[in-house]
Amino acid sequence: MSLIVPDFDESVIVRSAEAEVVGRAPTAIRLLADSSSTGGALSAQRVTLTGGADGARPHHHTGSAELFYMLDGVAQLLSGDQIVTAERGDLVIVPPGQAHAFAAAPGENADILIVITPGVERFEYFRHLERIAYGKVPPESLLEIQDLYDTYFVDSPPWSGARS
Repeated sequence: MSLIVPDFDESVIVRSAEAEVVGRAPTAIRLLADSSSTGGALSAQRVTLTGGADGARPHHHTGSAELFYMLDGVAQLLSGDQIVTAERGDLVIVPPGQAHAFAAAPGENADILIVITPGVERFEYFRHLERIAYGKVPPESLLEIQDLYDTYFVDSPPWSGARS
């Protein structure tokens, strides 16, 4: 077991109105705290998905756990080979190395707080996803930056089956 000792001196306060938002409906990501602002303790985002929209395709992180807290709505989450339906107030924590993905449940909206710990600089990753969504860079460009963001894509037949 390793212990992360965060190295920051002041409280981190992020006002919703001041947080950067990348994307737009059906998928919007509010960037709350990056690893550099929390001394490496965590990074946090709020993801809002509408109308059954996909969030993240199956992937894993080698060095971080990921926490999903349902602020509102209904989501499907992949955790290993299990598909979990999560509703308002539910919490799912995925350990390092375990495949996971998330999306709003079919026909539903979902508002999810996502925390990765220990933190990884992720804001630029989400900006990269936005560039892909707007056709500015090809989707394959994600493969070139997997190591940088500790995000490794995997195939998941259970997820493909649940989302088809």
